[in-house]
Amino acid sequence: MRRTPALILGGGPAGASAAIVLARACAPHLLVERSRETGDAICGGFLSWRTLESLGRLGIDPAALGPARILRTRLFAGDRTVEALLPRPAHGVSRRLLDTVLLRQAVAMGAAVERGVTVRTVGGTTAMLDDGTDLVADALFLANGKHDVRGSARPSAARGADPVLGLRVRLASAPGLTRLIGDAIELHLFDRGYVGIVLQEDGSANVCMAVHRSKMLAAGSPAALLDVLARDHPPLGERLAFRTGREPIDAIANVPYGWRAQRTDDGVFRLGDQAGVIPSLAGEGMGIAIASGIRAGRSYIEGGAAAAPRFQRDFAAATARPIRLAGLVRDVAERPRLGAALLPLVGHVPGLIDIIARATRIGHSTLDHAASQQEN
Repeated sequence: MRRTPALILGGGPAGASAAIVLARACAPHLLVERSRETGDAICGGFLSWRTLESLGRLGIDPAALGPARILRTRLFAGDRTVEALLPRPAHGVSRRLLDTVLLRQAVAMGAAVERGVTVRTVGGTTAMLDDGTDLVADALFLANGKHDVRGSARPSAARGADPVLGLRVRLASAPGLTRLIGDAIELHLFDRGYVGIVLQEDGSANVCMAVHRSKMLAAGSPAALLDVLARDHPPLGERLAFRTGREPIDAIANVPYGWRAQRTDDGVFRLGDQAGVIPSLAGEGMGIAIASGIRAGRSYIEGGAAAAPRFQRDFAAATARPIRLAGLVRDVAERPRLGAALLPLVGHVPGLIDIIARATRIGHSTLDHAASQQEN
């Protein structure tokens, strides 16, 4: 058995952000991450302007995340296309680079990090490892992303009757692909799903898809689904034509979009996707992850393990509007006739995309301001 005052499960954006805050305050803690080397996680790839502000408060310069600035959004539905500038510049970045930069900053601040540690199950604030060791903590920060850990799983009912699958394929850098996508975040809408595409720091295109299981089963396989979409949606087909067929297709099942943790057990802080899962078309998943790490870290420093329930209630309230609005937009996006009918409205109402983009960002709170003052 080992003991630590605060235990962080997961070294992604949420866990690393919490570790940076705790390390800056010289609060004893341990972060454990199951991977020995940082991989390219399936989720993420887009950082909103609000997320870049949060990273700045953690000491992360956007220049460290590569040159892929995103200035506009481009929407495709049926045979219609609408393009608009984002409220402020955003950033495209691979999760490999983002996670590397954040963990490097955590270690530089003095965070205690152990890699290659697999948690088998969780009970209260104790984590049981694959090697039989119990890690006992006063406070547990669940930052394990979309993958649940036994003993702390999100409710199965949150997945819905026709669960959503996340798929991702990465297309190698090519001049033709760069000309097509440029400095935009693209969203291609279709029946029971959508595809988001953005260029990343090395010029490759991150192609992320959220699709209902029924759509996937009808196609037969992820590769077959990409072929069907490329055939039925010409603009998307132009982009997918840069596939060689040898790219791996990453997948994650049963993503509970729209779910929020509105309560928690004493001493247990739920972060990132363990706190709330915003539909990916909003582009705020990384923002929620990083904000949750910052807020949970500050809450723990100010109130100890007993602060967990209040943190969870406050964070659920802060994410309510962005997650609900993103859910409404997703409902429209997954109905192609309705989406195609409404797209001209988006194009003709000045500032509508700007309004939606701003309303689906997680807002700053008094707690954010206090954290910023204390950390700076």
